[in-house]
Amino acid sequence: RIVVTRARAQASERVERLNALGAEVFQFPTIRVVQPPQLEPLRRAVAEADSYDWIVFTSVNGVQRFWAELRRGGGDTRNLRGVSLCAIGPATSAAIELEGAQADLIPERYIAEGVIEALRGHGPLEGARILLPRAEQARSILPEALRESGAEVDDVVAYRTILDAADAAELRQRLDAGQVDLITFTASSTVRNFVELVGTEIGDARVASIGPITSDAAREVGLPVHVEAEVHSIPGLIDALSEYVARMADR
Repeated sequence: RIVVTRARAQASERVERLNALGAEVFQFPTIRVVQPPQLEPLRRAVAEADSYDWIVFTSVNGVQRFWAELRRGGGDTRNLRGVSLCAIGPATSAAIELEGAQADLIPERYIAEGVIEALRGHGPLEGARILLPRAEQARSILPEALRESGAEVDDVVAYRTILDAADAAELRQRLDAGQVDLITFTASSTVRNFVELVGTEIGDARVASIGPITSDAAREVGLPVHVEAEVHSIPGLIDALSEYVARMADR
């Protein structure tokens, strides 16, 4: 019995895979993706997209919001001719492909630190113009490190996430009744929102994290981490869950 905390629109792949493996899935989308209060910085950056050397996408939501604004302004993927695209991981790369483009660079580690390593390893960043269309609450390490490498970085808010408390009471009841085995987290924001909505009393439920940044966020708010994906992606998380459940069954 597994709780999926990702926004409902992005959770379908994970839910389908878990159901196929025989899990009972309860969707608890702790966040809802909405437009930022100020759209002009994003729209200005999108209108000037061909002036950048790199556009770095750190989430599927960033890809979708960028292309939505590109189309709104009468443009399309052809406007990005000559611009290199970096995707933080396979899911983000797949979202770019759905828009008719191709990621030129995917880091080995699907976290901000991995993006920094990959871009630095790709070539000199001195004087490069880089666009980061990201979440409002995104970590500052990426733009700071790129600027330290000499790049000119436009870090624009493409979307923000807000609390989604619709199913909090039902989940609290399930936790209190011992009806949850695993809770999955795929981002620090889902951890923080989960705790704000439900608290840290999760009974015998185990916590599964997509990677070290999310794990750190969980520990900071008082949640233990029992499972961490070695490959920081949805398939990697599902593999880690399968291995964990198999180990528990053998005991």
